[in-house]
Amino acid sequence: MKIQDKIVEIINRLRKDYPEPKTALNFRTPFDLLVATILSAQATDVHVNRVTESLFKKYKSVKDYADVPLGILQKDVSSINFYKTKAKNIQNAAKMIVERFDSKVPKTMDELTQLPGVARKTANILLSSAYGINEGIAVDTHVKRLSYRLGLTKYEDPVKIEKDLMSITPKGEWGNLSHLLILHGRKICQAKKPKHHECVLYDICPSNTL
Repeated sequence: MKIQDKIVEIINRLRKDYPEPKTALNFRTPFDLLVATILSAQATDVHVNRVTESLFKKYKSVKDYADVPLGILQKDVSSINFYKTKAKNIQNAAKMIVERFDSKVPKTMDELTQLPGVARKTANILLSSAYGINEGIAVDTHVKRLSYRLGLTKYEDPVKIEKDLMSITPKGEWGNLSHLLILHGRKICQAKKPKHHECVLYDICPSNTL
């Protein structure tokens, strides 16, 4: 099976198990998603959603985040790992968006990655989930692990993995692929004990002897 055919087969099979692939982070607006994604680094989506439930009720606009005293914002997210740095990045990103982008979260990779706390993975999540724009493939720990196990890449560096995945995946599926691999990684293809006999990809996975 050619690797381009294999990736299509993987997407088709996973879509049957996860018919609505999307981010597990709750959000109303693009900036909500930016906040949630910044907070999600080394934190579970469940925990982030608990924190943002009250946060999004308190802060209604980008300007609200830009204007609040930093100490208050830090207190509001203090149950999250590295909350001081994350709150600072959120506020500085809000200020930049207000000053340079007319209070609207930008829609390009180049502009998004200028924001504090935003690298390619965060930008890819935002573009795909908030705007429906596929400019790249978000590579988190699940995508990294499954891509290697499935023989889709030989690399461990997220940038190189992303390039490999982009080269074999139809562009319209870039956002979906990331969500599908994350969902499958959480439920079935776990790091320590992958559930091979519950896996719809078992027969085409070179790592099924783990």
